[in-house]
Amino acid sequence: MDEFGLSSVQIDSAGAHWTAREVLQQPELWLEIENLVAGDAGRLDEFLAPLLARPDLRILLTGAGTSAFIGECLAPALARISGRRVEAIATTDLVASPHSWFNTDTPTLLVSFARSGNSPESVAALEIADAGVKHCSHLILTCNAEGALYRRAQSLPNARCILLPEASNDRSFAMTSSFTGMLLAAATVFGILPADRPRTAALGVLARQVVPGCLPLLQDLVRQGFDRVVYLGSTELKGLAREAALKMLELTDGQVVAAAEAPLGFRHGPKTILNRKTLVVVFLCNDPHTRRYDMDLLNELRRDAVAGRVIALSTSADLPRHPDNVVLDSARGAAAVGDLALCLPYAVFAQALALLSSISRKCSPDNPNAAGTVSRVVQGVSIYPRQDLRS
Repeated sequence: MDEFGLSSVQIDSAGAHWTAREVLQQPELWLEIENLVAGDAGRLDEFLAPLLARPDLRILLTGAGTSAFIGECLAPALARISGRRVEAIATTDLVASPHSWFNTDTPTLLVSFARSGNSPESVAALEIADAGVKHCSHLILTCNAEGALYRRAQSLPNARCILLPEASNDRSFAMTSSFTGMLLAAATVFGILPADRPRTAALGVLARQVVPGCLPLLQDLVRQGFDRVVYLGSTELKGLAREAALKMLELTDGQVVAAAEAPLGFRHGPKTILNRKTLVVVFLCNDPHTRRYDMDLLNELRRDAVAGRVIALSTSADLPRHPDNVVLDSARGAAAVGDLALCLPYAVFAQALALLSSISRKCSPDNPNAAGTVSRVVQGVSIYPRQDLRS
């Protein structure tokens, strides 16, 4: 585990064994997931092709917490490539107010993401949709063959499941491998990232430029002891920004306040969070139009000099020289990497920063919540009887 600048003994004594392992294993796991999806392409295409051929199809991406953010990352890219109505709505919203989100007469593909599949909202959202939407189909991506969602789906003729490799079923508290794994699987299934082993390997190269490549920078940021972190990203990277903020909040047990926003939205009030104890991380996109807005805010934040540090992550070398610019590059021309693909190596940066911040604050990353009020699989949720959506 010396990729984090710590020995295996130090990692284990810090309560970080599984978190560190699951962050580092991702490049190899991505290749395994790509092979898995490619091997199942025929069955999945037979299921999805008739649905995607419908011009009136609504694609609804759902999950809870980190799993919901997978949908937020995917939605902009999937809408562009499919030309269909695509929305990312968390299971927690679907279950709390089904009439607000489901339309009984609109053909719907409900795409569910779940690490364990045992969160009460996961099965409830599936069952509400199946009972209330006249033409509803389900695509389920999960990491747990023993989960309630996976088992429930086996009895549905209108459902297909993608079961990710066992290693993706993170044993640590926070989702890391499961987040990037389900994101990659869905992006491959829908053709946003066509199966291409060299391309997936190139994303692994980018990830390894983060850990161990960015370790000196990550250690320096942790030493500065920021108590606020803001992640900024546009389109697909806005969903990643929300996930990155959650990782920091979870792994530091709330000791570091974390926020997320789009660069253009940040000026509209959220910018007031900045002070000298605030770290800002800007995930720069590769779309040339959107990137201009990202760059405008990056330059503004550095001119203002209110935040303690402003880090920019990019795969394009067009940035002016600055010690806090992190430029990831690969042999296959990383500047051409699409913004959804950027979520994978950028996520590794956020995960590593959260892990090291957690260790520095003695939070035991594998189980950071000292009060025991937050658990790996959400507990204590009551699912109440629902009114029929068709009534």
